Amino acid sequence: MEDDAFTDISGKSISLNCQTHSSLCREFIVSSPKVSIGKVMVFTCSVWLLAYAVFFFTENTAVLSSAIIITLVGMMLHIHFVKVDHESLLVIGSLGIQVSSSYASGRETTTFIEISKIKDIVINEAIYMQQIIYYLCVLLKDPSEPNAVSSVVPLFQSSKPRLNCLVKVYKSCQEILSKC
Repeated sequence: MEDDAFTDISGKSISLNCQTHSSLCREFIVSSPKVSIGKVMVFTCSVWLLAYAVFFFTENTAVLSSAIIITLVGMMLHIHFVKVDHESLLVIGSLGIQVSSSYASGRETTTFIEISKIKDIVINEAIYMQQIIYYLCVLLKDPSEPNAVSSVVPLFQSSKPRLNCLVKVYKSCQEILSKC
């Protein structure tokens, strides 16, 4: 088990944890920083101060109640649907690839791709917010034509690691897939 520090495309710190379970099975976990309580407090106080200012002029208590409810519901939705704590990629040479995302609320999504459906794992590039970024993706075979690609499944969509992190994962994945 090794834990390396990298950065995402925005320069924020992320960590890559590589676990070797066997010669044909490795797991890669990319973890993002936890939700900053300071940022949450600043956002909440700003919204509530704005609501209090509106209340001061309108003397309508519904404004304060609405602001409290909206910020609480917004924070819960953000934690449950948006904020990803860590993403994992489990590569099992003879079986396939499992991709998981764990959210700050504890919710987890998992997808499994059979080895027979995988054409290759590649590092692709894209234009994102006026810059070129790299991302790791799985190319899926077209069932009707074996040399064609039917679809592309991007990996680590939330953490968006930089190229140096992706290369480490890519080399390890290729090492396992070449043994199959």
